[in-house]
Amino acid sequence: MGFIARLTDPNIRKHLLRDEGEVIVDEVKHHGIVYILPVVETVVAAALLAWLPFVDVDLAWFPFLLALAILSHAGWKTLGHHRDRFVITNMRVFRVHGVLSQQLATMPLSRILDITVVKPLHGRLIGFGHFVFESAAQEQGLRDIRYVGRPDERDLSIQRVVQRSGLRGPRMN
Repeated sequence: MGFIARLTDPNIRKHLLRDEGEVIVDEVKHHGIVYILPVVETVVAAALLAWLPFVDVDLAWFPFLLALAILSHAGWKTLGHHRDRFVITNMRVFRVHGVLSQQLATMPLSRILDITVVKPLHGRLIGFGHFVFESAAQEQGLRDIRYVGRPDERDLSIQRVVQRSGLRGPRMN
């Protein structure tokens, strides 16, 4: 796997407990709404670059460097959103995120006490929501999962996995 592939792919499969029979039920990427700001930044940078031929040669370095900085920021944010994954398995939920350094937060299904799905008006209109996990541990890296596409389906998926694991109520086969 090359450098670019390693930088862009969070490689979720390496975190699975394959010997224990862990399988991915759902891998959740951010909803496309998170990419709007990087797209706007890219358009602004392109406008600055298009303006360069009309700027005095002695001052052209400033809009060029500004456009470069804006493009770098947009690329960094895009890569960060792309690498941020929330994963539901048959044993746990976990989140992997980070660009240069990677962070992994995990929670066994047995520790999930409550899931709140927050759907703001604009999220309901375009199909995203936020998850708020309550668990037996007060502080964990999985408390807030933001910009989840199809949040109702994802919530049902988690509830179904918890139910099938026999952690709550009668076991379903």
